[in-house]
Amino acid sequence: MDKYEIYQKAELGGRVGFGEHAAILVVDFQRAFVDPEIPGGGDFHEAIGSTRVLLDEARRLGVPVFYTVVGYASPMEAGRFIEKCPTLRLSMLGTPMVELAEALGRTEEEPVLVKRFASAFFETDLAERLREAGVDTVVVCGCTTSGCVRASVIDGMQNGFRSIVPRECVADIALEPHEANLFDMDAKYGDVMSMDEVMDRLEGTVVGATGASKGGAKS
Repeated sequence: MDKYEIYQKAELGGRVGFGEHAAILVVDFQRAFVDPEIPGGGDFHEAIGSTRVLLDEARRLGVPVFYTVVGYASPMEAGRFIEKCPTLRLSMLGTPMVELAEALGRTEEEPVLVKRFASAFFETDLAERLREAGVDTVVVCGCTTSGCVRASVIDGMQNGFRSIVPRECVADIALEPHEANLFDMDAKYGDVMSMDEVMDRLEGTVVGATGASKGGAKS
């Protein structure tokens, strides 16, 4: 019995679909993780390029956009995380390592939340911001698929949001965990869709502004 039959027998793989109002969440497309010359970084230019296409459509429609970066004042703030991922020591606030990829074209109106751990929701006010904006569906882009993207998708679901993953807009440093986690997220936590499908669904989910900036965000 292959994995598809096993998951089907377990009645996994239901669809959450889009709700009424969506937002785009771009997870950790920062220099520390997207520069292949840096230990632990990957060549994610294709996923970043696809994300830019999605972002431009979101901006045209007025769909809210949020970003996260991993950043620390001191490596001690990473706790046990840094024991497993020692290159997190590079992600120090105030350095180029926490700067978003320029190709994303982030605008001043699009907030950047600083996080210390994997999930975009853990110890941030992201869920509150989304609820204030009337959002019920979070389209998750970024890196890595098996790490911070997966954690954010799961936490999004646990916070009551519909999690959508456009497969062209996420990336990992190795193909095997990338594909395995897309499969598993699609089975259990959200919907993995093509970018074209996501863009087709964005229209009609506009909610307006994301609200005033709050503590924990990086301008």
